[in-house]
Amino acid sequence: MPVIVGLGLFYAAIFIGSGASLPFMPVWLGGEGLSGTQIAIIVSAPQFARTVLGPAIALWADGFRLRRTPMIWLGAGSALAYASMAVLHGFWWWLIGWFLGTTFLGALSPLADVITLRRSGRHGFAYALPRSVGSMAYICGNVGMGLILLAAPSLAVLVWTVTAASLAALGARLLLPPDPVHEHPAPSGRKADLLAGLRGLLADRAFVLAVVSNGLIQASHGFYYSFSALAWRRQGLAEGWIGALWGFAVGAEVLFMWFLEPWRRRVGPEALVVIGGLGAIVRWTALAFSPPLALLFPIQALHALSFTATFLGSLRLIERLSPPASATAAQTLNSSVANGVLTGLATMASGPLFDAAGTRGYLSMTAMAAAGLAGALWSLRRVRARP
Repeated sequence: MPVIVGLGLFYAAIFIGSGASLPFMPVWLGGEGLSGTQIAIIVSAPQFARTVLGPAIALWADGFRLRRTPMIWLGAGSALAYASMAVLHGFWWWLIGWFLGTTFLGALSPLADVITLRRSGRHGFAYALPRSVGSMAYICGNVGMGLILLAAPSLAVLVWTVTAASLAALGARLLLPPDPVHEHPAPSGRKADLLAGLRGLLADRAFVLAVVSNGLIQASHGFYYSFSALAWRRQGLAEGWIGALWGFAVGAEVLFMWFLEPWRRRVGPEALVVIGGLGAIVRWTALAFSPPLALLFPIQALHALSFTATFLGSLRLIERLSPPASATAAQTLNSSVANGVLTGLATMASGPLFDAAGTRGYLSMTAMAAAGLAGALWSLRRVRARP
């Protein structure tokens, strides 16, 4: 099997599960009687911990001989943790199950990114091609689960998520190339070197500014990820339309990845993050005023900017700003901040905001995206002035 095909299928195995769980797990938790604040605590818990656990998992993963080995264990652990949510009932059990399942599953993408970025350079294909296969699978999760929930109970969300995590574990073994973690035998002081590299990254102001700016823009999706489905249900939209809206947003992401590669190269990664921040500001401000269904689709197309432009720009920017020996730690730090403490704070705040203000809570995400945009503009100046 060609490497690019295997990588694309592995991304699909990761994202077909989160495509169902991210928008619709709050629906299942709400159906079990939890409040918006309780749902926000459960959803945000792994995001807070990811800032610490992400780099820790990266260091642990670098201790294996092959890059895919820890990914097999992470996928299997995620499936078991999600499955426990169906067996053990109550707020605290669901918190633990979601925390472990999402932490393990969330660690797979940055680890896969390291393999894909290196293989894309070696074989001459664009990183966005296999990654976009994952985005298409995400659409399948959005739309498929939305249609299923028209006729099935919300427990179907949990069944889908467990199955997908199991596929990710199997896919790590069968689909990923046997790339070594170290091209040469690792020296005895490897862990100390990794920690030193991590400290070096944190001491680099341009790197930290780029990570935080990206993180603020990505974290501004917190309200949307956690409460858009519930908000649209209050607006009178059926689950099928909700799934279609999520799928349409990710469809715009896929088209952006497929057809705008030459433009992305000309613009550069720093400017992409700036464009992403502008798209986020427009998107959240519009959603705050509960627009009708006809307007929701073009607003959702802004996902190509708010998420995709920011994500792709930051990925290449972080690669540029970090030494090769610290590639895993750098990408994991970037993912941990963007999808970790900042998104955790945004998600935690979203629960009380949704309970108190409904869709007006999106305006707080507008403010967060504006802060990220300001940082990205400052980062643009610093990085371009850097030798």
